[in-house]
Amino acid sequence: MHLVTSAAAAEPTTGIAGWAAHLVDVLGGPGAGLAIALENLFPPLPSEVILPLTGFAAGQGAISLASALFWTTLGSVVGAAVLYWIGRVIGRDRMYALWGRLPLVKVSDLEKTEAWFQRHGTKAVLLGRMVPIFRSLISIPAGVERMPLPVFLSLTAVGSLVWNSVLVLAGYWLGDQWDLVETYVGVISKVVLGAALVALVAYLVVRLRGRGRHRDRDRERRPNVPR
Repeated sequence: MHLVTSAAAAEPTTGIAGWAAHLVDVLGGPGAGLAIALENLFPPLPSEVILPLTGFAAGQGAISLASALFWTTLGSVVGAAVLYWIGRVIGRDRMYALWGRLPLVKVSDLEKTEAWFQRHGTKAVLLGRMVPIFRSLISIPAGVERMPLPVFLSLTAVGSLVWNSVLVLAGYWLGDQWDLVETYVGVISKVVLGAALVALVAYLVVRLRGRGRHRDRDRERRPNVPR
């Protein structure tokens, strides 16, 4: 089923949009689900392209709207489950061992993060599904912390359904202008990523300054040995 488009917006044939359009053309709803499952595993694949394009396909009659929502949500859950099991296989002990080898970090930082996730994990998984970039990454700590699988899958399904519905319906209603969704959501993604990078830089600066102060204190405490 080839998507019918107007001269205002031809069906994409190149890049990620062209790849997603081809999957929907060939496989229908399951193709959209496969694309979103891969998007969860590889965050650089943008859901803000795949989901509105799927909605556009539904508006053109290539697939039904119900099929678009069902398969994209199922794809989100499957992709998240794979990352969950990766986190579960890594496990808490391996995570602590790997963390302890990293420069500029303390085991106490991981302990605080773990404690935070234990208090707010359900909200993090649910709301994290609606935050670009982190919607994929949140599945790994859920696995590391061994969140009960039924709880994780339920929260992921609900959060994914909300996120997917917004973008799929936007593409459905915008029709030929479905690509406008990418523009606006792309800005949000860049803001989120930029904020994360700023936080990371600030964290590294604080850590480096802290190490410098510790060195200075150690020098002051050392007795002067006459030569």
